[in-house]
Amino acid sequence: MGLIPKNRDHGWVPYVWLVFLTFFFFQPILDKQTTGKDWIITLSATLVFLALYFTLFRVGKPWNVLILVGMTAMGLGLGNINVGSSIFIIFTASFLAWVVENPTTVFVGIGVLISLLALDAYFFHPDPGFWATSMVVSLGVGLSNAHFAQKNRADRKLRMAHEEIEHLAKVAERERIARDLHDVLGHTLTLIVVKSTLAAKLLDRDPQRAKGEIADIEKVSREAMSEIRNTLRGYSTYKLTEELQRAKSALESAGVSVETETADVPLTPAQESVAALIMREAVTNVVRHAQAHTCQLRLVRSNGNCVLEIRDDGRGGLNPDGNGVRGMRERVEALGGTLHYKNSAGTGLKFEFPLTAAMDSKS
Repeated sequence: MGLIPKNRDHGWVPYVWLVFLTFFFFQPILDKQTTGKDWIITLSATLVFLALYFTLFRVGKPWNVLILVGMTAMGLGLGNINVGSSIFIIFTASFLAWVVENPTTVFVGIGVLISLLALDAYFFHPDPGFWATSMVVSLGVGLSNAHFAQKNRADRKLRMAHEEIEHLAKVAERERIARDLHDVLGHTLTLIVVKSTLAAKLLDRDPQRAKGEIADIEKVSREAMSEIRNTLRGYSTYKLTEELQRAKSALESAGVSVETETADVPLTPAQESVAALIMREAVTNVVRHAQAHTCQLRLVRSNGNCVLEIRDDGRGGLNPDGNGVRGMRERVEALGGTLHYKNSAGTGLKFEFPLTAAMDSKS
């Protein structure tokens, strides 16, 4: 673990900033009157500053504010001894905008820092090279960092928003795949079971028809493989007319009489796919659970809405909170529609969603 925690915003740059600390050594090196005591003060102050500097990156409020106060005190306290101690004041001004988030407070802090330098110059008369350099550089660095710190925070918020959107998109995609696979596999496996059972019953008394059912099983299996691949790739589109034919085939194979009422309803490809998948899941539930004799499939247009109904005369009892019904409800609600559920004298599902988008696209 390094002296400074890893951070994508500043990276390794804080180590480079320490090069400015060399200004603190110019006077002891160049002044021939520098004593051993001066060097002890210089080295001790450097160690204290480094401890404060590296700690600043690891702590939050109020400790980071106290560290800046300590750096300021070091700069003012050593101003009469070493002109290069202005670097401590400059570091304070540069970090102020990153420690304090409110821009107004940053400007006030810079103003206080300049005022302290002015008071120190008035009462203690340090070398102008100390207080003049500290004032000018601190003002420039402090104000510019105030701008960059705010920009950095805005970029960080934007990055977090993008990451959250990306996360939500991945979750939504996983849910879409799970929902589509549930509908595709549930319907396909149910149809395969029904046709396999029927083929087994017909094998002795009507081999030719049994052969046709087995051929249908092979066809359904191949179609399912293709649909699963398209679902995983996000390329799946479903035609309502084709789904009606599949629904009739599945119901009739299960011994359920089918009554249909369909009208010409203008649907967008997305709406048609949703309606087709809703019908698939609803019919699958009829075949698997209803023990029905008759099933009614109805697709009409009413008051600017598309209405899709699936009713059966079975035993009822479909769980309105189950995965299947919940998936159908989520699909129709995504289109701005609603699901009406009845569970007496069989099961009735009525899906209704607006056709405005589809009508606009047709015009």
